[in-house]
Amino acid sequence: VGSEMCIRDSILSRQWADSLSTAVFIVDPEGNLIFYNERAEALLGMRYDETGVMPVEEWSSIFTPKDDEGNILPPEDLPLVETLSFQRPAHGEFWIRSLKGIDYKISVTSFPIMGRPNRFLGGIAIFWKMKTK
Repeated sequence: VGSEMCIRDSILSRQWADSLSTAVFIVDPEGNLIFYNERAEALLGMRYDETGVMPVEEWSSIFTPKDDEGNILPPEDLPLVETLSFQRPAHGEFWIRSLKGIDYKISVTSFPIMGRPNRFLGGIAIFWKMKTK
């Protein structure tokens, strides 16, 4: 029953994310990327169908997150990794490089996906491209 609920919850999360016009990134409790929507595809530079599932070690570095001074951010400084580690919401702003080589400054808010009874099912990050000077 537990795995069936996890699969159902994952499908519902993906359907919800796919209906939004905001970029959304979804991970399972272990941090594996399990989905990102079409809006996220535009910022990340590749369709989800082309990347598929990615472990946290890969997605947290493949888009080269950097601070405003150009320093590469370690995975633990990313909002979604914080959400996975502490099962709480997190927020941050940083630069990413898309898989097409385009740099974007993004604002990210992440939050845990909690099922019943108080089961941690993963996390969701919602992000926006910020206007820069």
